Formats: sequence, structure tokens, C-alpha cells
Amino acid sequence: MQHILLVDDDEAVRTIVRIALVRLGYVVREARNGREAMRLCSESKPDLMLTDIIMPEQEGIETIGAVRRKYPKVKLIAMSGGGRVSATDYLHTALAMGADAVLAKPFTGEELEALVSKVLGSTQATG
Repeated sequence: MQHILLVDDDEAVRTIVRIALVRLGYVVREARNGREAMRLCSESKPDLMLTDIIMPEQEGIETIGAVRRKYPKVKLIAMSGGGRVSATDYLHTALAMGADAVLAKPFTGEELEALVSKVLGSTQATG
């Protein structure tokens, strides 16, 4: 089974995305911010990290850079709904920092499934 680390400070977003990914057959762990994500990443290297950009304690751009340095094989998808600037500005920065793909919030379950499958290089979860 492929393992995904889902990082978002919004519990509702984490719940919805986790349910969608588990239904697709992925094993999902959750983190509320980048600092917690880095701890979980060191404990069990995920196949994919799906991370929000704007979060407290350690935001997504910093987390993407850290994951790229420490765990270069982990695939990364950045997601953002924006904030003080447009979501596309944050997502372009995420790509420049090493994200494999980006996803603008709000997104559909179909968009999530297609992008996760594409980034992981499979049409469905294994297991």
C-alpha cells in the first residue's frame, strides 16, 4: 500500500481529504503543520506528502524545502486556497521549491484522485 502524509492546519480539510484518499486505498497519516509533518516523515517515510502552504509553526514552503533536502524520494503535492495573495502565487513558489505538483483549493475528489495517481505513477493505490 502506498502511504500519504496529509499536512493541513484545517481539521475539516484533513478529514475530507483523508476520507477520499482512504477510500482510494491509500494509508494516510495526518499532521497539523510542517513541524509535525517533518517528525512523522522521519518516523515513516511516506510515498507522498500532500501539504497546505499557509500553516502556523512551520508553513508549507519551508516544509517542502526541508523534505527535498532530507527525503528527496518523497513525492510532494502543495495545495493552497491563497491568503493575502492569490493561491497561484503560493503554488508557483511551491513548484520552484521542489513540489512535484500543485492543487488549488477548493478542488474536487476527482481532481485529487487524478493528481495523486499521476504523481505516484499509478492509476490506483496498490495493496
